Amino acid sequence: MAGVLSHIRVLDLTRYLAGPWATQMLADLGAEVIKVERPRQGDFVRTYGPPFIKDKNGHETRESPFFVGFNRGKKSVTIDISTQEGQRIVRQLAAKCDVLIENYIVGTLQRYGLGYEDMKAIRPDIVYCSITGYGQDGPYRDRAGFDPIIQATAGLMSINGVPDGEPGARPLKVGTAVIDVMTGMNATIAILGALNHRSVSGQGQYIDIALLDVAVAALTSENMRYLQLGQIAQRPGDSSRNLAPSQTFKCKDGLLSLAIASDDQFVKFMKIMGRPEVARDERFAKNAARLRNRPVLIAMLEEIFLTRPVREWVELIASAAIPCGPVNNIKEVFEDPQVRHRRMRVEIDHPVLGTTPVVANPIRYSATPIEYQIAPPMLGQHTREVLREFAHIEGEQFERLAQKGVI
Repeated sequence: MAGVLSHIRVLDLTRYLAGPWATQMLADLGAEVIKVERPRQGDFVRTYGPPFIKDKNGHETRESPFFVGFNRGKKSVTIDISTQEGQRIVRQLAAKCDVLIENYIVGTLQRYGLGYEDMKAIRPDIVYCSITGYGQDGPYRDRAGFDPIIQATAGLMSINGVPDGEPGARPLKVGTAVIDVMTGMNATIAILGALNHRSVSGQGQYIDIALLDVAVAALTSENMRYLQLGQIAQRPGDSSRNLAPSQTFKCKDGLLSLAIASDDQFVKFMKIMGRPEVARDERFAKNAARLRNRPVLIAMLEEIFLTRPVREWVELIASAAIPCGPVNNIKEVFEDPQVRHRRMRVEIDHPVLGTTPVVANPIRYSATPIEYQIAPPMLGQHTREVLREFAHIEGEQFERLAQKGVI
């Protein structure tokens, strides 16, 4: 069954994580994605390891979890875009594509004759998306932007980590490349919007996406706390600034995450905890009072939670429609019955790894379900096929370009 973007072809000039996440999203939605990589080396994240993935016989490969996790559904073509012949081939491919997405340092592709104006000249309705750390203008435009640096600069690290006054107090980055992924998602949304505009107007356009902009925008309520009230948010640890109790608790055999979202929920919660009178105590009856008296309340709850294992508490509390859940490690995530039911782990056939697991796209379409047919490609796996079809390069011409290292 054709995907929702099966009529769209994408030229992918991205490396690392943010851009590849966007193009993987487009590929999942059915777009044909042609990923251009450096000859012999490829996308930098191909070499991000150890660890490297093992093949079906248990032998270590040179396939990185980073690359496999960000590049399914694509065709890999190796072209040296620093050469004039390579640039000419890229322009030939762009002429046959609806979207071009790149994440080079500002000005790099313009020097190669591969900027937006160059591509617009040969494909007037092209949607051209540039992803950079700091955007196409401004005092930081020439800086390289990586997720941890952006987390720090955008303020995310300042509100994440061990609170001041506690042992080991310090800001901490989020444990995964969350800004890269969010930037890829924002780029995907922007491209889909531009394609929709093109379907109405016939006009393509240029899209400027910056990791810093995405990260700043993501701090929604913390931004408003400062902009509207002048309050600079501090690190709350795992406690909510706005709700109590809302944090993790140690149980008999692990950790549980709890969020009491209303006073009515607190009444039900305290009945479950065997202390219904607490909900009538003026120190705890209202959320504002609970925030003021949080240390007393939390100390009481910590003692009670230690009396049962996590699973028992979750069943009791969740059955009352109160938000709670176990603090899972990654292994436990994929063993979770809801995650398994939602089929977030899917299998895909890979030329070296054999049948290998990947994480499913979270989008669920009723009429055009997402399919997983193309594995993350080997370096240059589709060069001959793509150049023959879209650039009419084959035979002696192909061999000459290969010998020169252009492809």
